[in-house]
Amino acid sequence: MTFYSEERTALFIDGSNLYASARSLGFDIDYKKLLSEFSSQVRLVRAFYYTALIEDQEYSPIRPLVDWLDYNGYTMVTKPTKEFTDATGRRKYKGNMDIELAIDMMELAEHIDHAVLFSGDGDFRRLIEAVQKRGVRVTVVSTVKSQPPMIADELRRQADFFLELKNMEKNVGRAVSQRQDKDFDEYPVEYETYDEAEQTA
Repeated sequence: MTFYSEERTALFIDGSNLYASARSLGFDIDYKKLLSEFSSQVRLVRAFYYTALIEDQEYSPIRPLVDWLDYNGYTMVTKPTKEFTDATGRRKYKGNMDIELAIDMMELAEHIDHAVLFSGDGDFRRLIEAVQKRGVRVTVVSTVKSQPPMIADELRRQADFFLELKNMEKNVGRAVSQRQDKDFDEYPVEYETYDEAEQTA
């Protein structure tokens, strides 16, 4: 796809979803490279990163990454997670940031030409449609090369452009052992994946 240098562009990063997508492809995101990649091609207005944080723990494994992003050009949007117990009795944490992301994209729509959404969540299809009606081009970054695919088919169809995350690895990726977030192996917040049954439902 083509980016235009005069285009006012904003990035909207669904943190847990992007993390899961990159890990499913065998690499991690280098957020410094990611910001540089887009800054060199467009007029980058804002880069939002959305994640829920486990607040009642003495140490949150994602906190070092969140702090690094906050000091290095990203606008952090966070909220506390909700704890639940799964069917096996294990404690898990869930934090849905869809509303926060949707509000920010709608509010910024009149000030940008292009929105880049890093997520495969099909719940964002209606949001994309709404900002498109305001004249904003929308690119979705996710992957169909993982098993299962990390993007909902309806979201891919609605977007003006789809960027395959695997094709961006050379420019924005790094080996897992080189992560900035070395202290955890799994994103501590639940995320969604999309298999073929869900895509065709």
